Amino acid sequence: MNIVAIVGTNAGFSYNRKLLWAMKKMFQTSAQIEIVELLNLSLFCEDEEIPVEISALTEKITAADALIISTPEYDHAITAALKSLLEWLSFDPSHPLLQKPCMIVGASLGNLGTVFAQENLRQILNAPGLEAHVLSGHQFLLGRADQCFTTSGALKDEHTIAWLTQCFEAFLAFVHLHDAVSTDNTSPLQLDDKTKWWIENTATNAGIQDDAQTGSTEDLDDGTSLFA
Repeated sequence: MNIVAIVGTNAGFSYNRKLLWAMKKMFQTSAQIEIVELLNLSLFCEDEEIPVEISALTEKITAADALIISTPEYDHAITAALKSLLEWLSFDPSHPLLQKPCMIVGASLGNLGTVFAQENLRQILNAPGLEAHVLSGHQFLLGRADQCFTTSGALKDEHTIAWLTQCFEAFLAFVHLHDAVSTDNTSPLQLDDKTKWWIENTATNAGIQDDAQTGSTEDLDDGTSLFA
């Protein structure tokens, strides 16, 4: 599985960058994760042509099976750099995030991780022109990030590693389910073991919420619920 992972800041140093690189190493046998930076991207302006850097990123996202965004939290919201990128992607006529499976993670120095920024990002990703399919329920919030990494960049705490692994495995199952429905939603759906696990555990125990609450879209094109 090919996944594009976006570092949600243009800062030279970022714990969200460290988190994505840790994930890339942790899950290298399950997915190929390509980490993408926001450094030197132009600020969005609808009066300007789409920059070549944005067009190149659009092609990467379109070709990928899924997307991960690791967001810092500035003033209870995502960074200006990440918001600008999402505005470019929404403005791009190809709309690369449309129905793209997306996982949100985040790291910050505070106790609450990036809880407000992640909710802000879910709301934005549900907007017209973006309309990504965001994984519900499994929120990975890394607080006190300055204490969480080894000198080599790996996560220290076993409980943190276990929860991140559970979140990522749920995301992989979510992507497989999304692909199965997108490929053919007219014939009987054949689910593999991981997808069945995701439905039985995530949908039942965590709950599948509607778009207005989470920015997630698990409804079929005919308006019926996949989990009804």
